[in-house]
Amino acid sequence: MSEELLPQPDTGEIQLVKVLHALGDPVRIQLLGIYADGEEHSCDPRVLGLERLHKSTVSHHMRVLREAGITSTRAAGRNRYVRLRRADLDARFPGLLDSLLGSLASGGTGEDVPPAA
Repeated sequence: MSEELLPQPDTGEIQLVKVLHALGDPVRIQLLGIYADGEEHSCDPRVLGLERLHKSTVSHHMRVLREAGITSTRAAGRNRYVRLRRADLDARFPGLLDSLLGSLASGGTGEDVPPAA
């Protein structure tokens, strides 16, 4: 089975404006909280606790996170696996993830994830 990383910006190309824009959505903030454990995660909405969202909607959110440089996605056949680019983000914007994740841990999203359209 062939494996490849999907396109993503190099560490030095990650832009703060794009990162903050990508994280300006409640679903993507929820995904950040999930990915914060440092593990690789399946893209299956049911596994992520996002079964109320359509699979294409979840895929869109994952693409936005990857293109902003927040996550990296590994394709293995028809499956996709996502991981937070913690080291890259910490190198580029020291303290940003700690601050965001600290806010999440204290219930700082302020919004519920909207129902599927």
